[in-house]
Amino acid sequence: MPEFVYRMATDADLEAIWNQDIAENPNDARYIKWKTEYVTYNQTNAAKTFVVLANGRPIGQGTLLFSPHCKAVRNRLLLADGQSTANINALRIEKAYEGQGHISKLIRLMEAFAAQNGYSILTVGVEKKEKRTSAIYAHWGYNRFLFRAFESGTRVDYFGKTIS
Repeated sequence: MPEFVYRMATDADLEAIWNQDIAENPNDARYIKWKTEYVTYNQTNAAKTFVVLANGRPIGQGTLLFSPHCKAVRNRLLLADGQSTANINALRIEKAYEGQGHISKLIRLMEAFAAQNGYSILTVGVEKKEKRTSAIYAHWGYNRFLFRAFESGTRVDYFGKTIS
């Protein structure tokens, strides 16, 4: 049975996460760009990435975007304003570990970190086609509809949750 650890990502974790994503998506140059962006966000405190480790190897991740200047937020202060509202982004886990509660534990860690750092609202976006993901977010309390956007031709609904 693997030993699971949930924590804020180290620089080595970020390298491992993004190198794995790049290797799994060799024909998608966006992953190389995203690696640079997210590593920089973490280094400048515009965001913090959290990981799920299985025997020391990253198998899941999620990032709290604090700054409205992060590209995924696109200066939409309703999603992240750098003061009281942050956005959950890039939340994922390897297929073999889905449905085991790891992302729920990671979300609780992220919520606790955000609350301890003065954030009172967290937001999340979900694509219309992701019905299961939408139901999970609602179960976690992300059920206050904020707005709908069309991003790269895909409908994304944004929801918020007040944390304490």
